[in-house]
Amino acid sequence: MTPSPARRLSSLTGLVLASALLAGTSACGGTSDASAAPAAPAASAASVKEINVTIAGKTVTPPPGRIDVAKGQTVRIIVTSDVADEAHVHGYDKEASLQPGTPATIEFVADQDGLFEVETHESGLQLLQLAVR
Repeated sequence: MTPSPARRLSSLTGLVLASALLAGTSACGGTSDASAAPAAPAASAASVKEINVTIAGKTVTPPPGRIDVAKGQTVRIIVTSDVADEAHVHGYDKEASLQPGTPATIEFVADQDGLFEVETHESGLQLLQLAVR
C-alpha cells in the first residue's frame, strides 16, 4: 500500500520541523551567539588587591590591621602621607618614597606565604600586616 501524497507531505513537514527545532535548541546552548559578551581575561582588575592608607599627624587611616591576600595575587599598596618618609614591605623588600600629599604606590606579586609588616621607616608607623596564604 502506497501512502497518499497528503500523508507524505505531512510526514515531510514533521521531519523539517523536528530538524529546525533541534538546530535551534543546540544553538541556544553554544557560544556562537554574536551578541554574547566576550569572556573576561584571566588576569582582570579583580585579581589585584588594592590597599589605600593615609598618614596624617602620625595617625594611620584605616587603623593598622591584618589584610588577607591569596598567594599569587598582585598587591597594590597606595600610601599618602603628610610628611616625607619611606614605606616598606618587610619580607618582599619593596619600598616607596613618600612625599607630602603625593600618593606613592608599592606593587608586587604576593608569592611568599607568611605575615609581612608594612611600615614607615622614619616615623616607625605600622601601616598594616599582610597575611599571604
